[in-house]
Amino acid sequence: MNTIYSKLLLSGFLMLGLQTANATDAMETLAQKNGCLMCHGVQTAVLGPAYKDVAKKYKDDKTAEARLVEKVKVGGSGVWGKMPMPANSPKVKDEDIKSIVKWILTLS
Repeated sequence: MNTIYSKLLLSGFLMLGLQTANATDAMETLAQKNGCLMCHGVQTAVLGPAYKDVAKKYKDDKTAEARLVEKVKVGGSGVWGKMPMPANSPKVKDEDIKSIVKWILTLS
């Protein structure tokens, strides 16, 4: 009986891991589709900061999501260097921006 329980538990963890991987792949695809990965890498900086570095910087900031959504929409500069980030709205849909920012903040 203990072996069956262990196998069920293990398979549950594997399924959860696959779901998380699929969600990450979907968000990375969304970022790619909207041109975000032309300037940002998930693990490494390109023209702008790496998403993992953004997540790390804002890890404990409860206001980060709203502020980053706004920054992606209207653009900005000065936080990560001299290279400005152009406005991405209305080219990128608001719901896509929100989804991508939420995903980025999970990468810490």
